[in-house]
Amino acid sequence: MTPIALFILALGLGSDAFAAAVAKGASTHHPRLRDRFGTALYFGGAEAIMVSIGFLIGVGFHDAIKDIDHWVAFVLLGIIGGKMLWEGFQGVDEEDAHPKKRATPMIMVVTAIGTSIDSAVVGVTLALLGVSILLAAPMIGATSFTMSLIGVYIGHRVGPLLGKRAEIIGGLVLILIGTKILSDHLSGAV
Repeated sequence: MTPIALFILALGLGSDAFAAAVAKGASTHHPRLRDRFGTALYFGGAEAIMVSIGFLIGVGFHDAIKDIDHWVAFVLLGIIGGKMLWEGFQGVDEEDAHPKKRATPMIMVVTAIGTSIDSAVVGVTLALLGVSILLAAPMIGATSFTMSLIGVYIGHRVGPLLGKRAEIIGGLVLILIGTKILSDHLSGAV
């Protein structure tokens, strides 16, 4: 996987965190700089940690499924992308309609883990494809951090509408990446 493809993957994975950060920004009255960076650290850190955990799991299974790894990548990324599309097209939850003041650290940890579960699955895929986790984890974490930082700011200014669109775009990106991995392998390009 090229660094550009990895960066596009990181953008797709970061869209969940971006959407959550937009919602946090929209629901927080006057987010302080500390809140913005804290949110970005939670999301960026969780993405990097979860992709690393998934990678370690994938390394353990590589020999068992190396002949079908491209299908595994295609299916996993398709499921994740489909889930993101589904969630992106859903209406605003009752909980999202009522603004909150500030999230507790425990709520932020749970939210960050929830938005980064996809990264664990992608980490498995990266291991199967032989991608360096030393490049992937920092890139995915930094991208998610940056997107979350921007998301809190935009959410405070624009509101939660953009968050759903970001999730839809992220889902499409993951599906396209999975399709490209399958296509490249079947055509002999990998």
